[in-house]
Amino acid sequence: MRFNIVKHRKWWFTLSSVLVAASLISIFMYGFNFGIDYTGGTILDLRFSRPVTVAEVRDVVDSSQMNLESSVIQLSGVTDQESSQDVMIRMRNLSSDESGALAAALNQKLGGAEVKRTESVGAVIGAEVTKNAVMSLAVAFLALAAYISFRFEYKIAISALVSILHDLIMVLGVFSFFQLEIDSSFLAAVLTVVGYSMNEAVVIFDRVRENTRTHRRTDTYEQLAADSIAQSIHRSLYTLTTVLLACGSLHFFGGESTKNFSLVMLIGFISGAYSSICVDTSLWVVWKNHAGRERGSQTPQEATET
Repeated sequence: MRFNIVKHRKWWFTLSSVLVAASLISIFMYGFNFGIDYTGGTILDLRFSRPVTVAEVRDVVDSSQMNLESSVIQLSGVTDQESSQDVMIRMRNLSSDESGALAAALNQKLGGAEVKRTESVGAVIGAEVTKNAVMSLAVAFLALAAYISFRFEYKIAISALVSILHDLIMVLGVFSFFQLEIDSSFLAAVLTVVGYSMNEAVVIFDRVRENTRTHRRTDTYEQLAADSIAQSIHRSLYTLTTVLLACGSLHFFGGESTKNFSLVMLIGFISGAYSSICVDTSLWVVWKNHAGRERGSQTPQEATET
């Protein structure tokens, strides 16, 4: 017996409403933990007596108990790509005492750490860049809405955009609640999530459009959507499994600097698959049923004929 996802749409609406409300409350109460790319910070330029690796420096920095886990560590000068005597560390704003303590810890554990310069720098991603990024995202939304409205109909476009907004709020809510750092890679990961969520919505609604022409006259919108989901859900689950394996490997076995980037995609891909299958199709069915009652038609074929 096949599980009818659309039939249980009240469950999905309730679950999504609770998650979205919790995410919005967290965003307004706790805000976001913006990284040094947004807030600026301190640059510590060091020269060691021997070549050191990024991993060696990061072990010392992370164990300094100064909340420097999100620091960016780069090798500079003459390097064999794995180690170098010259290392640059970009981190949150530190006082002179904190900078001195970190340099002393590096000198003690790695040996011969000479401080070449300590400098306070401004944000790499300022207000203007952030504004342009938000504008670009808004333009992308409008372009997607226009494309789907042209290819399908405006009800499908709005339903798909609602599910994408749902996925973005899920990502932002998790990062806000757990105060995970938002860095320069965050926007790239978010745009990837938007593309994935849109692709999943298009696949399912393309099947809906094809089935509109072939289903029986007595079929309701609920039956049409349920059959379309059943025909495309295996493809969606295979795609989700593939991307989760890739992003999961990056998150659990990759470097520290890629963890938040991969986490955005893990959350967004799971939410995207859920919303495209359970939320936006259910929303479309409710909308179409309401419109059908207003004009006296209850089936896709009757609505097309009228």
